[in-house]
Amino acid sequence: MATDTLTYLAGAVVGRVRSLVDPTGSASATAGRTAAGWLAVTVLRDPGDVDLASLPAPLAEFGHRIEVRADPAPAGKGTELRARLRDRRPPGPAPARLAGADPEADLRSALRRAKQLLEVGAVLTVDPVPHGRRTATPGGALLEAWTRGAAGAGVR
Repeated sequence: MATDTLTYLAGAVVGRVRSLVDPTGSASATAGRTAAGWLAVTVLRDPGDVDLASLPAPLAEFGHRIEVRADPAPAGKGTELRARLRDRRPPGPAPARLAGADPEADLRSALRRAKQLLEVGAVLTVDPVPHGRRTATPGGALLEAWTRGAAGAGVR
């Protein structure tokens, strides 16, 4: 059982590093993104309930740097909220993206938080450590670094 877990974690780490080094190199790196660069989430609200004139705070912080659209989701399952950067540049170098300097990842994270605000009225968070201190281990450090970067990664 431990071998299965290690194999899964190793595969996940390799996939994450590969997507950061070359985000256009695999089909999984482009999942959730249309050809025109739009990032999308499905919000479980009627299209009339999503007012683009008063965007939720995470998207409003981008100001005029983004374009936003709201269309009915397929099969009447809510609203498809889309956003993209107006000034789309090629992805920066891998070290910069690993360090968190990725405007598209920031937009992806803001889009997910906006979805939560529209659906439940709050951004849901997880407390990282319920109590006490953990002993630092190499695996734990890797997991902590990966957890910090997960907010901007999205589903790939």
